Amino acid sequence: MKKKVLIVEDDQALLKVLAAGLGAKEFKVLTAKDGEEGLEVALNEKPDLILLDLLMPRMDGITMLKRLRDADGEWGQKVKVIILTNLEDQDKLAAAVENRVYDYMIKSNWNISDVLKKVRLELKYTE
Repeated sequence: MKKKVLIVEDDQALLKVLAAGLGAKEFKVLTAKDGEEGLEVALNEKPDLILLDLLMPRMDGITMLKRLRDADGEWGQKVKVIILTNLEDQDKLAAAVENRVYDYMIKSNWNISDVLKKVRLELKYTE
């Protein structure tokens, strides 16, 4: 059975690229365009991993992450989250770490193959 990955990203072009790159491989990809939609999809679908942007309309990534961690018992506490951001804001990253983020990637420093490798690593896939 394919592992589920939720991508929560407001940049539609980036969302499509990530979804195509991950979906073309071994993952079932779910998408959301903001934190509010992302939280709803996460709680309903219970993905194995979430790729989460920090700066989004309606609900930012940190708020979504906090609500996720508080909302759904053991799954909500343990689901793996990787932050995708253009920010190198140490306060935002510290808030993410406080809410048990597994990793973060600065958007300008990666390509789709880097994201795929990171997702595989977090889900214990091998190349």
